Amino acid sequence: MKKEKILALLLAGVMATTVLGGCGSKGSDSSSSSSKASSDEKVLNFGCAMYTDGSVNTAGDENGGWNAMRYGITETLFKFNDNMELEPWLAESYTVNDDHTEWVVTLKKGLKFSDGCDLTASKVKEAYEHLKEVGPSGSAKPEKYLEFEATIDADDEAGTLTIKTTQPYANLMGQLSHPTMGIVDVEHTENFDNGTIGTGPYMIDSFNGVGVGYTLVANPNFREEVPYDKVNLLYMGDNSAKAMALESGQVDLVENITNVADIQKFQDSDDYTVDIATGVRCGFSWMNFDGVLGNKTLRQAILMAIDYDTICNSKTIGGLYTPGFSVLPSNLSYGYEKLNNPYTYDPEGAKKLLDDAGIVDTDGDGIREIDGENINLRYISYENRLLNEFSDAHTQYLTEIGIGVTSEYGSSDDQWSKLAALDYDFNNNNWITVGTGDPFAYMANWATESTYCAYSNPEYDALYQELKSEMDEDKRADLIFQMQQILIDDAAVLIDGYYNSSMIYSKNVGYAKIHTADYYWLSTEIVPAE
Repeated sequence: MKKEKILALLLAGVMATTVLGGCGSKGSDSSSSSSKASSDEKVLNFGCAMYTDGSVNTAGDENGGWNAMRYGITETLFKFNDNMELEPWLAESYTVNDDHTEWVVTLKKGLKFSDGCDLTASKVKEAYEHLKEVGPSGSAKPEKYLEFEATIDADDEAGTLTIKTTQPYANLMGQLSHPTMGIVDVEHTENFDNGTIGTGPYMIDSFNGVGVGYTLVANPNFREEVPYDKVNLLYMGDNSAKAMALESGQVDLVENITNVADIQKFQDSDDYTVDIATGVRCGFSWMNFDGVLGNKTLRQAILMAIDYDTICNSKTIGGLYTPGFSVLPSNLSYGYEKLNNPYTYDPEGAKKLLDDAGIVDTDGDGIREIDGENINLRYISYENRLLNEFSDAHTQYLTEIGIGVTSEYGSSDDQWSKLAALDYDFNNNNWITVGTGDPFAYMANWATESTYCAYSNPEYDALYQELKSEMDEDKRADLIFQMQQILIDDAAVLIDGYYNSSMIYSKNVGYAKIHTADYYWLSTEIVPAE
């Protein structure tokens, strides 16, 4: 879910409520809305995974930004359609100069935060400056929305923001559409962790605890009718829990069940609807170059030892991942079909490669050694989108060529903190690759200045720097193609495959949809059955 170097914050699991006060509208006291339940109240029970203790703090942790947008609390200036093209959201339009250094964004008129305050250009500027000022301590670039130094001017009378960058910026509006850029009423939000005030269709009535969830209510100041009066957002830690809750009627809607048998069962039933989006997510495991995996021969042998096609087409994973060998999915237009993979499945070749390099088992315990030490790789993962299943499968294949693996499966917070601290050998993730409509920010994960895995390649860095300011789409695509091939040749990344997201709902819901950019869960598209 991340794309920048961010240290996850461990948030206290205390009860919190939406801030009272604000601009004194009928939406300023959200608690009153939940107390007026009636027999015709429209309620949605939504089962989903929890990230970063459920925080909706967009500045404290990137997962917080995702949560706030997924829960229908925050919105950005623009959003992505299912072709990952920009569409207006809080903004009406934008213009950019020929040099791509000055951007003028015109806001829509008449929009308000859930506390009744007007959405003004100054409010947007304040939200961005807050993000820059208190950005997480582990971030490589706390001012997440800008790769270059910039200034922001707000004109409330004209309803415009003017952003001037010191260098050409190819895709600033795409970056401003990322969930971390959700607009928050900074002035009136007192509890950013669990009481963020945004402009979305729903607002927080209560945070019910870590591992429990939120009670959300309709934003009375939203610009259109909100389908549900209340949403009970319930955290569910594993796929079996989601499936059982949906079958029992405890919830009406779930996201991303990843048990193939359960999905098939719901698909075969007339009582449920399964919506699956062609994904732009890549499941992959970082390999820590600052440890034993700094040995390229070992990395090459690892990639040759794993049968990705068999794993992705297995009974456990089949249909939810498409196999592949590059960091960018094969359905994107970045030349996947022209890439060369020198590390196709060849376990005997992997063994020979290790033998020839002197990486052998000298004491007969079945585990090869480097510098006299057994190779025992720490594999960090967590239960999300079948990551643990991939890790288990990888372990089995590596054992067959004499590579030891110790699995450490914990929470998403554990996984992220160990990633940020380089405290791992393998660290398994599932990330959206074109989160800003372009893979630039994602490809930054392997640039020396912003990587999580101590990877460094001068040729890759040079292409990355060129990509920063290249405006021509064809040239950008060629640079991205070359960067992919370098990572492949360096055996830099262990690829799981390319994930397809899903939403499943009962007959209590009239319509729901999962989007290619799975930022938009609780939207006004999701409506009750008639």
